[in-house]
Amino acid sequence: MSDTDRPGNKPGDRRGPVLFELDEHTAPAAPAEAPPVPEPEVAPTLPEGRAMTTAAVLAARRPSRLARWFWALLGTLISALVSIAAWRFVTDLIASVPLLGYAVTALMALFVIVVLLIVLKELAALSRLARVDALHRASAKALADEDLKAARAVTGKLTALYAGRDDTRWGRERLREREAEIFDASGLLGLAETELLAPLDAAARREVEASARQVATVTALVPLALADVATALGANMRMIRRIAEIYGGRSGTLGSWRLTKAVMSHLVATGAVAVGDDMLEPILGGGLLGKLSRRFGEGLVNGALTARVGVAAIEVCRPLPFQAQKRPSVRSIIRTALAGLVKPADKA
Repeated sequence: MSDTDRPGNKPGDRRGPVLFELDEHTAPAAPAEAPPVPEPEVAPTLPEGRAMTTAAVLAARRPSRLARWFWALLGTLISALVSIAAWRFVTDLIASVPLLGYAVTALMALFVIVVLLIVLKELAALSRLARVDALHRASAKALADEDLKAARAVTGKLTALYAGRDDTRWGRERLREREAEIFDASGLLGLAETELLAPLDAAARREVEASARQVATVTALVPLALADVATALGANMRMIRRIAEIYGGRSGTLGSWRLTKAVMSHLVATGAVAVGDDMLEPILGGGLLGKLSRRFGEGLVNGALTARVGVAAIEVCRPLPFQAQKRPSVRSIIRTALAGLVKPADKA
């Protein structure tokens, strides 16, 4: 069938190329003059403090029972094998070269003595931490029951805890002079808190500010992915250990790890390992966090989270709960610690 015989076509109609006449004054548009393709609007993502969040999760993670059994049995097996090998080595050496064998035996005995001293030091540190924790619980109970006798026992133990420390000498003397004048538990514990713990609170606050500043600076300047996590975890462990030492709980290696796990577990369980723009608003101003560079913003957020960890560590390590003294504010610590890293929005 030809084109002219198709239905709807009139005789004489032909299909073929069609010529369109363009206005001679209209020039074709060049590709460079084409309008840009609109891009979808994506809301900017705020820094999340991944280094501190990862460090908190790692520190708070509790190994499974099977893993604990594995490491305990592995350590026991390795210790047994090393002891047997050392014993055979020493006996063979004594049999072949007596003088050298006795010298090696003396060195091994000194090594064992040093290990035992380290173990005793760790046990003493754990005992001191338990002592501070018992004081905290006893003072909280005395406050809840308004028990003057229990409060006097707490202040006596607190004075004994800080005996021999020059930084608490003036406070201990003031407490000894005035404690007989007070006849209620809250007043007596408030006096002990004001006279003994106020200078220690200031020292602990300075430690938190220094650690928050260090974590923020390292995260902002070091571009390595794992370096900021290691720095955050190490700085927070040192901060918690120093806070425990300030309040009288001299913690060893095991004690520091135990305190770190306790503080981080509390933060993870309560969802406090999270920070938003509102926490940094006192020093940045509203909405400025999203306008900063990603790395610098991560540093500020990690520093803010370190300050939050420090406040939790103060509450855990302090022998008395906050009553007469004001609890440290996370925002005020952030303002003091991080204000030097960025200008406030109203002064920029």
